[in-house]
Amino acid sequence: MPRAKWVVASLTVVLLSTGIVVLQRTEGARPAAVTADDALPTRALGLSGHRRLVRELEQSGEHGTGAGARSPRTDPGPLRTVTGPLRAARPLRLRIPSTGVDVPLTGDRGEAAWDSGGPAPGAAGTAVVTGEGLRLGELRRGRTIEIARADSRTAVFAVVRVSPGRSSGHEDPAGRAQLRLVGGETAVLARLTGQRRSR
Repeated sequence: MPRAKWVVASLTVVLLSTGIVVLQRTEGARPAAVTADDALPTRALGLSGHRRLVRELEQSGEHGTGAGARSPRTDPGPLRTVTGPLRAARPLRLRIPSTGVDVPLTGDRGEAAWDSGGPAPGAAGTAVVTGEGLRLGELRRGRTIEIARADSRTAVFAVVRVSPGRSSGHEDPAGRAQLRLVGGETAVLARLTGQRRSR
C-alpha cells in the first residue's frame, strides 16, 4: 500500500507541475489580433477586390497617405501670398486655368502680346497684355490668371473686374501690381495675389 500511495503522489506532483508550467506560458500571451479581413465577410460583401486594390496601391507607393500628397509632375509649386510688387522680369507665358488658355507671350500675331512700353506683369503698376482667342468673357471675379516669367517665377493674379469694351474701368495707383488683359471687346482687370516657382 505505501508503494501505491507513493506512485499516486508522484503522478499527482508531475501533473500539477505540468499544469502550472502550461498556465505560466499561456497566462501572459495575447490573443491573435483580428484583422479587418478576418472580421468582415469581404467576399460576401463584394469588398475583396477593393481591399486588394488599395493594398496594391499602398505597396507600390501610389496611394497618398495624407492631405498633402500630390503628383510632382502635374501639380504646380506651392503658392506664396505676396504683399507687394515683384521685381520686373520678362513675361513668357499666359495661363488662365479656368478657361484652359495657355499661350506664349511672343508678340506674334494671333498670340498674346505684352505691351513692353509699360510695367512687366507682377511689377508695380498695371501691365497690359492683349490677344485674340483668350476667352475673357468666360472669366469671373476671383478666378486666377498666371504669368510665367523669365526669373523662374509665376505671378498669380486674381480677377477683380470683367468689363465689356477695351477699358477695364478705374485702375488703382501705380504702386500696386495689376494686370489688364484685353481681348476682342472684353477687358479684364486683375490684381497680383501670389507667386510660385515656375517648373
